Amino acid sequence: MRILITGHKGFIGQNLFKYLVHKGHTVEGYDYIPNVFPDPAKYDQVIHLGAISSTTETDVEKIMIQNFEFSYRLFQLCDMSGVNFQYASSASVYGQTKNFKESAAMSPQSAYAWSKFLFDRMIKSVPYNEYNILIQGFRYFNVYGAYEDHKGNQASPVSKFIQQAQQTGVIKIFEKSENYQRDFVCVDDVCDVHEQMLNKDVSGIFNVGTGIPVSFAAVAEMIAKKYNARIELIPMPDQLKAQYQSYTCADIDLLESHVNIKFKTIKEYLDLND
Repeated sequence: MRILITGHKGFIGQNLFKYLVHKGHTVEGYDYIPNVFPDPAKYDQVIHLGAISSTTETDVEKIMIQNFEFSYRLFQLCDMSGVNFQYASSASVYGQTKNFKESAAMSPQSAYAWSKFLFDRMIKSVPYNEYNILIQGFRYFNVYGAYEDHKGNQASPVSKFIQQAQQTGVIKIFEKSENYQRDFVCVDDVCDVHEQMLNKDVSGIFNVGTGIPVSFAAVAEMIAKKYNARIELIPMPDQLKAQYQSYTCADIDLLESHVNIKFKTIKEYLDLND
């Protein structure tokens, strides 16, 4: 299959590019240029991952141009060309809730989350059978794994804690981190989801997580044990308090009705890196 990946130099994009090549697909990447769009007609599938992914970005205009307007135009080009379209959404659209079913009420808390919510909403505003193509949106939960180095403070806690443990011997976590639970999903499994869904005759928006939340404190403890590091508690920055999700847990019933994946646990991931 000939596949175009936007955002191929990003964290998930780098992993997915290599994964799909390994699976025998012909893969090309696209770098964002304002008002310059790739030609979907050259491909069998477009996977749109490119976006401003920082949840703390405050330039709303910039986010809307790249995350919503560009995405919408690229989607239109795919629909006109008859090229199936996968795209990255985010669990951040759910906000502070305990209901993470795809049909649940949304409550985005940041400009980034709003951009993802609005694109999902636009896609769902028309019945899927009225489009010319298959459309698959993936609401990623907390993805971690290789190629996160460039993300800095936006890296997953798993990768951030590993780096801290290796470099300083001290893992810094927010106070009361035992109360913050997230659904951490390995990027290898995210790639597997994308590849399996390429062959599914279905449109929709799907949660991509493990369905099992783990506290930040538990993650830190596992990594501290592995690397013989100590844990230091720090206060949460004021700019994060209002939008910080205290709990995420993907409802993956819909996803599991289409794919067959045994999701990797953080413990298994750490063992693989022994």
